[in-house]
Amino acid sequence: MSDHKHTNRLINETSPYLLQHAHNPVDWYPWGDEAFAAARGENRPILLSIGYSACHWCHVMEHESFENEEIARLMNENFVSIKVDREERPDLDQIYMNAVQMMTHHGGWPMTVFLTSEGVPFYGGTYFPPEDRHNMPGFPRVLISMAEAYRDRPEDIEQTGASVLAELNRLSLARESNEPLTQALLDQAFRGIVKSYDAVNGGFGGAPKFPPAMSLEFLLRVYHRTGIQEALDVVDHTLRKMADGGIYDHLGGGFHRYSTDAKWLVPHFEKMLYDNALLSRVYLHYYQLTRDESARWIAEGILDYVVREMTDAGGGFYSTQDADSEGEEGKFFVWSPNEVASVLAKEDTALFSAYYDVTEGGNFEAKNILNVTRPLEDVAAEARVTPEHLQQSLERSRRRLFELRENRVKPDRDEKILTAWNGMMLASFAEAAAILDRVDYLEIARRNARFVLENLRRDELLLRTYKDATAKLNAYLEDYAFLSDGLLTLYEATGELRWFEATLSITDKMIEEFWDDQNGGFYYTGRSHENLIVRSKDYFDNATPSGNSVAAEVLLRLAALTDNNDYRRRAVTILRLIAESLRRYPSGFGRALCALDFYLGTPKEIVIVGDPESPKTRLLIREVWKPYLPNKVVAQAAHGDSRSTEVIPLLRDRGLLNNSPTAYVCEHFTCSEPVADAEKLASQFALQRPASSVTG
Repeated sequence: MSDHKHTNRLINETSPYLLQHAHNPVDWYPWGDEAFAAARGENRPILLSIGYSACHWCHVMEHESFENEEIARLMNENFVSIKVDREERPDLDQIYMNAVQMMTHHGGWPMTVFLTSEGVPFYGGTYFPPEDRHNMPGFPRVLISMAEAYRDRPEDIEQTGASVLAELNRLSLARESNEPLTQALLDQAFRGIVKSYDAVNGGFGGAPKFPPAMSLEFLLRVYHRTGIQEALDVVDHTLRKMADGGIYDHLGGGFHRYSTDAKWLVPHFEKMLYDNALLSRVYLHYYQLTRDESARWIAEGILDYVVREMTDAGGGFYSTQDADSEGEEGKFFVWSPNEVASVLAKEDTALFSAYYDVTEGGNFEAKNILNVTRPLEDVAAEARVTPEHLQQSLERSRRRLFELRENRVKPDRDEKILTAWNGMMLASFAEAAAILDRVDYLEIARRNARFVLENLRRDELLLRTYKDATAKLNAYLEDYAFLSDGLLTLYEATGELRWFEATLSITDKMIEEFWDDQNGGFYYTGRSHENLIVRSKDYFDNATPSGNSVAAEVLLRLAALTDNNDYRRRAVTILRLIAESLRRYPSGFGRALCALDFYLGTPKEIVIVGDPESPKTRLLIREVWKPYLPNKVVAQAAHGDSRSTEVIPLLRDRGLLNNSPTAYVCEHFTCSEPVADAEKLASQFALQRPASSVTG
């Protein structure tokens, strides 16, 4: 018999976030026909609440309001209440977040939206306190006023809903630019992005501060294309400041979601798979460009954290780790001086505390978030030890404190496996395996690809989410685009044709399901999806890249490998549709700008022919991944592999040189002289930059 006083319909869901609310006194419904039928039958409005399991304020509102018997009574008597996990249903989150931002000029989670029985929003907000507070109306007051408005002023509700719906439809409209796509657009975007650069703390703008991985990727490309030092300096400073800050977990690896202050010190402590996928890639690329070992160390720290904490036994990657443990935000991650001293020798305690800013007063609620405020050399000099001695001491101390921390109560983990986020992490592991020559990372990438393809695909369609041996929900554009990106990267890292064929299959299904034949661009939801109040498109690179941005880049890479002009045409259409937005708000289109850079550049088409197990072949492949070459595609095949040659035209007529593994570096299918020597191959990657038009 259950010990719970209340159990609602969410008990049958798999989402950890929904299950967290299954014993609320609120009569919650999951999103679906049953809820809408109840709303129509009882002539009640719908209260839609959207959040996610790692969201601190979602937990606060649940405790304050949804566990409150009197507030639950108000909800149950006046509304049909629906609870949605935004990570499972980003389509609903996008539509209703747009509506809330229109109505209130801000957004966030938990999100609370009041809908008609047809799903049309007429009022919304984010967190509401349980009583009036700080000029915020209390949740009961909001509930009563919304119920009264729906009952007594139906014409007003209908008019508001119609206005919001018209605006939601308008948001998805974009017209192809008549202006040519040129490098001037990239130059203008660079200047637009660096205008808001924080020269003191790194990053852009003030608090709260989010890791700007996609803008940094674009700036690396700007430096690669133009040689402008400012672009590299911004990336260098920002990556160092983030890695030194409390936003990075100095003991366990991985980045927290964002910093509440401008200097990266105090994070909201949740860790998201997608942030760590994006950040591991930008640190890897920075390492490629600069050979900075600290960047490699951070990238490996992120990936090792994902292996240790976020990987399912079958190979899938989990979604998030919570901010809270034992009911307190950040409790798992913070330290007192006594805790540090309890397991470290006296000298190690002093050195660790000096380097990681551990003090009696603390920097977060009388405790200490580990962060680095001074260079290692300065701390060593002050302590009168060598930098090497300090480094060894810190390594020893980190290990011991990590072991001590492992005995604490860990934050909850959301163990649902999302196709899109797995695609992003797959791409990171595949690239890391190639760049760092890590066979273990390559096996993790292969296992992940197998897991997703075997468990999240049904009748040629992808599914969105997997948990407890159950896969469900139609996948969205981002699931198709991100998985294609990951699989294509895995093919380039391994030369294993199965991953390329899977990329083609998923990309072609993406075009069939999501492409807008009339106006161009990809819809957020596919033809097989349920009908929602709008069928929207999303071009904005927000916390994650937009599906359209990643799809454009994947299509361009596939076009370079296959010479399929239809892929290229669709990618260019997307870039033309967003060209005007790129000009106006470049920092919102970091991944799209990378795709545009690929299109406007001259991608290197690199072919390696030879036995993949041969040491000479491995040397050539290693040379391909050593330099930072953002605009490249890589095709590999054993000599005489007719199947690969049939599927990938770039491989055709590429023979061996002197019966030895051979590399070809081509542009537009025209190749330089084939080489069988790694040094000669490296010389063909030598950079020749055009004169830049970027001015100060």
